[in-house]
Amino acid sequence: MMDRCLLALLATTNAFAPPTSHVHTPSIRSSAAESLIEDDGFALARHRQNPSIQRRLFGRQPGTLILVRHGESTWNANSTFTGWADVDLSDRGEREVEHAARLLLEAGYVVDVAYTSRLRRAIRSCWILLRGLGKVYSPVFKSWRLNERHYGALTGLSKPGLALELGEAAVQAFRHGLEDLPPPMPADGSHAYDDRGDRKYADLGTVPASVVPATESLSDTMARALPLWDSKIKPDLLAGRNVMVVAHGNSLRGLVKHIDGISDDEITSVSIPNGIPLVYKFERTRDYRLDVQPFESSSLPADDDLAQAKVRGEFLEKRGLLRAALQAESELKSRVPGALSAPDTFSVRALKKLELERKLIDLAGDSDQLNATLSKAKEARLFPAGVADPVDGGFYMGVPGGERARADVAAPPGARGRAPDRCLVILRHGKTEHNKLGLFTGWEDAGLAPEGRAEASLAGRLLRAHGFELDMVYTSWLSRAIETAWITLSELDSLWIPIVKTWRLNERMYGALTGLSKKMIAQLHGEDQFREWRRSYRVRPPRASSFSPQYPGNDDRYQRYVNDVRYSFGESIIRTISARQLVMARKVPHTESLKDCMDRTIPYFEEVIGPSLENRTVLIASSENAIRGLLMKLCAVPEDRVNEVEIPTGLPLIYDLDQRCLRLLDDGKYDADPDLALARWNFGTAKDLLFRPCAPEDLKTDYCTVDGRPDPIIRLAAKPAGLDAAAAARVDDNLADPIILGALAGPA
Repeated sequence: MMDRCLLALLATTNAFAPPTSHVHTPSIRSSAAESLIEDDGFALARHRQNPSIQRRLFGRQPGTLILVRHGESTWNANSTFTGWADVDLSDRGEREVEHAARLLLEAGYVVDVAYTSRLRRAIRSCWILLRGLGKVYSPVFKSWRLNERHYGALTGLSKPGLALELGEAAVQAFRHGLEDLPPPMPADGSHAYDDRGDRKYADLGTVPASVVPATESLSDTMARALPLWDSKIKPDLLAGRNVMVVAHGNSLRGLVKHIDGISDDEITSVSIPNGIPLVYKFERTRDYRLDVQPFESSSLPADDDLAQAKVRGEFLEKRGLLRAALQAESELKSRVPGALSAPDTFSVRALKKLELERKLIDLAGDSDQLNATLSKAKEARLFPAGVADPVDGGFYMGVPGGERARADVAAPPGARGRAPDRCLVILRHGKTEHNKLGLFTGWEDAGLAPEGRAEASLAGRLLRAHGFELDMVYTSWLSRAIETAWITLSELDSLWIPIVKTWRLNERMYGALTGLSKKMIAQLHGEDQFREWRRSYRVRPPRASSFSPQYPGNDDRYQRYVNDVRYSFGESIIRTISARQLVMARKVPHTESLKDCMDRTIPYFEEVIGPSLENRTVLIASSENAIRGLLMKLCAVPEDRVNEVEIPTGLPLIYDLDQRCLRLLDDGKYDADPDLALARWNFGTAKDLLFRPCAPEDLKTDYCTVDGRPDPIIRLAAKPAGLDAAAAARVDDNLADPIILGALAGPA
């Protein structure tokens, strides 16, 4: 079904059609209609080659370009030819990219839009970078043109092993020769890593096998990246946007060759290290082209030579330093349990971690100091007894192990539930700490709690057990919803799916109540007033001040990227006086009633999401009140009862577009009696309006009923394996183990 959906999408739009106009019109449709298979809804990107008249008049400076090669993958670690094989990051690779994000944060770089490939090691690296910069709401354009070089039949083979078989010269020619082609994939599709039938490339043509290469030279790889530079990346830079490209060594080499004008002979000697940002700044020429602005002091990789020195961008760190530090840390951390609690803000946490990593870099360069630190820790009896020293893995040829662990979810033979042919999956974000503490959250960007990540993981595994294949995701600009969508896609092995992010799917804006305890508000203002502010359809909570941190107009994402609402005269005057220069401010809400939230959510669904549902399976990951608006539309919930609807966190709701009914996915824990099955969850007092029988004229007794009674559950004949295991919550915000910080700090 997925292939048909993507091909239908291509039939109506062309991902690589000539760019249109920069001119913005205020309708909702115009702000998201360009969301193609590769685009995450970057509404500002109305690309064309020539800058607009406004850009000519105001002479905006070009944006900054940040190039980052993905962190070490599991196959990099084993010296295996990878190419288009979709392997994941190793643990060290994740750490490398986290470190890269901290380097960018320290240097003050801001990202407006990101580009990456369709391979998970690059997509995951991009996610880690944006998360580390506090910019997960930024649009991400996923293009096959940024994929790694295709190594043909060599994919999956060990480089050292092949050198023993064919000779070092032959392998180096395959790796670094400009025009050398590795042996192609067999035409019969017998190779284990032949991706010509992979659904992630189904939009590239009516016959994807004719577009997806069987093998590529370095020259081929560099050439295919240039159309993306010309049609998307360069126009973004000329428009003043800061662009981050997270890709692979050879596709990035193609961009560097083009930007720096490096010759064919020299480019084969240029390398892009894993996880070290390469930054370019530009000046605009009189003919509106980009000219590289050289850095006064360039931090080149440690093995720089004449060819490497021709790279005019700035590497933010020398090659090899972090890997040595991580090795030193592993010798400490592998023996030390426990962790420090994180500081209050992600920026403080990131910079403190960067300081720690630099101490580790110094430690790694001094073996005497490292040994002394280990001895001091042993004397303090802080290492568990009997822990063996880490050892390197042995020689490996073929497919390396160590892929990212994922729960195996499989329904027993003949037991798979029938995923509807056309459906909408609605998912409230996983639980946050605000949810647990009973705080008004609204537009405050609260992250997922560990329980929330586990809920999102379980949602993805449940969808996988029922055979769902998603085509597109819509979510809000709030990180809790974006991360829920990301984790769900990760469990579905579909990170390449486009994620369209829009503020119109944000939670209701609670004004001055944002961040306050619900119990406190009820105690201070009385239960009646509390219920009216929280549940009334038309009553708004108290307004947030224009200068309050709770007001979205003070948040960078709404200042810079909201472009589909009119300007506010009052806010513009206030901010112009405060800044002593002209500031044009959009009319973002100071507070919202439930009706206000519905008034932005329902039109977006009707004008943007609705048309995209034809022959597609779409996921909407959002917040409770935005989802109330969707259910108000889909289930015909009257406005006087919509406030009765409760939405459990992390629970996939399946709206069958053909049967016109809302259903849940069986995980083996529902009561066999349809009348009792819904008692497991709290859907509020409007449950009868949400879970109505399927449309009578389309009622199918083998699908919508049990013993002739309407059944709200899509049943499995037997419980699939893997749904009982609790999802392992990843903890990414811990600084380090206490012994490491103590050892590095030295004696008091």
